[in-house]
Amino acid sequence: MKRVLAVVLAGGASERLSILAAERAKPAVPFGGKYRIIDFTLSNCANSGIYNVAVLTQFNPRSLAQHIGVGRPWDMDREQGGVVLLQPFLSRSQRNWYKGTADAVYQNMYYIIDNRVDEVLVLSADHIYSMRYDQIVLSHRNRRADVTVAVYEVAQEDTPRFGITTLDHNERIVHFEEKPTAAKSRMASMGIYVFNKKVLIDVLEEMAGGENGFDFGHDILPNLINKYQVYGSRFHGYWRDVGTVDAYWQANMDLIVDLPDLNLYNPENEIRTVAQGYPPVKLGPNAQISRALICNGAIVNGTVIESIISPRVFIEEDAVVKNSIIFEDVTIGRGSIIEKSIIDKQVWVSRGCHVGLGHDYTPNKEEPDHLNTGITLVGKGTRIPSDVMIGRNCKIEPWVEASDFTSKTLPSGETIKSKSPRRYQI
Repeated sequence: MKRVLAVVLAGGASERLSILAAERAKPAVPFGGKYRIIDFTLSNCANSGIYNVAVLTQFNPRSLAQHIGVGRPWDMDREQGGVVLLQPFLSRSQRNWYKGTADAVYQNMYYIIDNRVDEVLVLSADHIYSMRYDQIVLSHRNRRADVTVAVYEVAQEDTPRFGITTLDHNERIVHFEEKPTAAKSRMASMGIYVFNKKVLIDVLEEMAGGENGFDFGHDILPNLINKYQVYGSRFHGYWRDVGTVDAYWQANMDLIVDLPDLNLYNPENEIRTVAQGYPPVKLGPNAQISRALICNGAIVNGTVIESIISPRVFIEEDAVVKNSIIFEDVTIGRGSIIEKSIIDKQVWVSRGCHVGLGHDYTPNKEEPDHLNTGITLVGKGTRIPSDVMIGRNCKIEPWVEASDFTSKTLPSGETIKSKSPRRYQI
């Protein structure tokens, strides 16, 4: 795999993840307690023997850059190859912000040209899955393909969310349609492409120049099918696009079933991340835990049911966390109840609160398309005063203080904003 360059698209903003990605890049959103979303893509590269990796950043890149560093957790701190972070830049050629996935790669064409590689592996950094990319590359070479697209069979009702491919009996792609209303097949593009280097350069130069930019799915793939040998490579494992709050919550919950489809404990496909030297989990004398992931540094004196608890979380006695995701450095006060909620970093929930209360599933008034399945979000650094009752589909924005709560009750679908918001990338 020394002749393969992996280009990881990690620059997109994500309004659909609401406040979880408001001040951090989507690939930097925590996942599964100890990971970041981008860890899965970088780990797949390392497990496949691909150590020449370029990560294309753009939106709020600080925390992402800090997390990746020199790439040591993925064995990418190397003199030859390794990981490099590339961001938009201005020059005499008037390059500017990336305008689409293909435009992002095009604006870094110089880096691709300078690399002595045969294939370019284009990857998305916002999906959860474990895959051996080397197998796709070998299949690409054996077929003498110009382009290979990883494809995954989705449910018929989900086809409008994806680019849908049609394969012939030789697995060659004969039709592609981006987000069709009436799909001809259920084989969705996973946003994973293997290009022969010259083919990628040629097609990007041919398509470049539009004011609105261009994407691989919408613009590049439909124009490749009749000109080049484009094949599909079927993937049969676990793969989730976590681009919405509901999909993100569900993918986390998938980890705590008895036999999860995504096996985090397989040493042959280890998911790597930045090492954290926290002490072991501490359970109090009255702690009760059922189907949960509890990370190092957490102290649990209350009850945790079907939830994910990140490092340095403190759950006091008589507190209950159920069907929820708790990020780092959160305190859940005595007697408080957290149900079907996502609590961001450094939140303090005082005593006697109930977050995710009741059966009123009124969509969030500010984000009805993003918060409508009963999940309540609490932003980073928020301080919730004691005895506050918060309903479903609520949104507590980052850095809300106790004084911002004007009532002890927040009905479902409502939002609280800070009167003096602080701007931090997280």
